[in-house]
Amino acid sequence: MSDTPSLADLRDQIDALDSEILEKISQRAHCAMQVAQVKTAAGDTVFYRPEREAQVLRRVMERNAGPLDNEEMARLFREIMSACLALEKPVSVAYLGPEGTFTQEAALKHFGHAAVSVPKSAIDEVFRDVIAGSCNYGVVPVENSTEGVVSNTLDSFVDSSLRICGEVELRIHHHFMVGANTNRDTITRVYSHAQSLAQCRKWLDANYPNIERVAVSSNAEAARRVAGEWNSAAIAGDMSCQLYGLTKLWERIEDMPDNSTRFLIIGRESVPPSGDDKSSILVAVRNQPGALHELLEPFRENGIDLTRIETRPSRSGKWNYLFFIDFAGHAEQPEIAALLQQLSAKVADLKLLGSYPRGVL
Repeated sequence: MSDTPSLADLRDQIDALDSEILEKISQRAHCAMQVAQVKTAAGDTVFYRPEREAQVLRRVMERNAGPLDNEEMARLFREIMSACLALEKPVSVAYLGPEGTFTQEAALKHFGHAAVSVPKSAIDEVFRDVIAGSCNYGVVPVENSTEGVVSNTLDSFVDSSLRICGEVELRIHHHFMVGANTNRDTITRVYSHAQSLAQCRKWLDANYPNIERVAVSSNAEAARRVAGEWNSAAIAGDMSCQLYGLTKLWERIEDMPDNSTRFLIIGRESVPPSGDDKSSILVAVRNQPGALHELLEPFRENGIDLTRIETRPSRSGKWNYLFFIDFAGHAEQPEIAALLQQLSAKVADLKLLGSYPRGVL
């Protein structure tokens, strides 16, 4: 007799495990509702805690024994946490729209599908909605691994009181798509966002060198236009494909296979340390020889890991510049607090944009 369980036995095991999982998720949801009651009684109106969620997801990944990989397991828990948080208070999230953009995909990846995602037509509108309290948080793109920094996002921080409270990285896959009415043999133009067209430049040169490349406000807008035309195509992602009922002629046409975009989560509150954090600052330096060296030297002296530095022209005068700097650590750590104090004495102005958990997913 074989010791291998039968298909019926395995299905019985799965049914029993499903019942246990269902019971545990329900218990977790009841705990979440009790958390909401305790917070309300204490006058605490902040229900979403980025540092707490980052800690939970890291612990899930550390304890995961497989066969599901760490990221897949974390995504499952992300959705459970999102649904439980919605029982406390649904989180509203403004994002650079319209519906179906990569920014919406990033928002759902970070907050889960129980969050209420609200599309906005421009990055500054996302900032305005969060400042006004119309939405709890916002999601904006900040840099792409192929095309570099998103200037509008950096510039929006200059006069804003908002804080960075999280980050999420999204692998960007572009597809060449057509609508139900498209004549595939007579495609004369392709719509997409300017950055997406740039990220697929070599592929377009090789496969459709003669068609017109039309830059539009977003990839979702490109997909929307194509849905009603007969001679055009769109370069966009999976969400736009599904939303507008398009067909992929070619998949993953981006020139760089590791093409990724980093998004920032913006909110009104500071985030406590999570144990693995990053900080972002905005610095104005005096226009003098050696200013950049003097700015960066304290990082080397204190052994602080610089993860990114970007330069933007200052509005205060010609040839004056602002530096956006990301580095490892949290502003509440003694060594980081000392670094910020040291920098403040050397520069014309320093603004802490936020300390936040390093991206988990």
